[in-house]
Amino acid sequence: MTKAVYPGSFDPVTNGHLDIAVRAASLFDELIIAVYDAPPKKLLFTTSERVELMQQAVGHLPNVRVELFVGLIVEFAHKHNARAIVRGLRANSDFEHEFEMALMNKNLAPDVEVVCLMTAVDYQFLSSSLLKEVAQLGGVINNLVPKHVATALKKRYSLPEDSISRKGGK
Repeated sequence: MTKAVYPGSFDPVTNGHLDIAVRAASLFDELIIAVYDAPPKKLLFTTSERVELMQQAVGHLPNVRVELFVGLIVEFAHKHNARAIVRGLRANSDFEHEFEMALMNKNLAPDVEVVCLMTAVDYQFLSSSLLKEVAQLGGVINNLVPKHVATALKKRYSLPEDSISRKGGK
């Protein structure tokens, strides 16, 4: 049985993240989505909220589970007997950072492979930080996140019911 972990902060989970998760779930017997508990960036959602949002988003995938993790992802992978770490690549700008991280992880755990999947063209531009900025300003994001995530963003930013999902924005 081949297990993989797909780590990230997922603040919040986007359709780009889901694209990678669905495709990785079809490649591995088991996929553990590892939500990073304490990333070095300002978060909009708590760890438990991010785990719950992700669980709702991938609940239809029988071979996927969601867990939080702290520390090195390679240690998490070893703890769960995972043979691969899945990463999503958007545009060229992701490559250098992901390449450096993959080499460091390979140095730390030569037995764990890094598998990079190219994000679907529809989501090449999408990042959680850009999404949050657009959502906070009331822009349309319903095509970029699952419905429950759009609802959570509206609530977090105290936006009117019809914001971020109507055509044409404000």
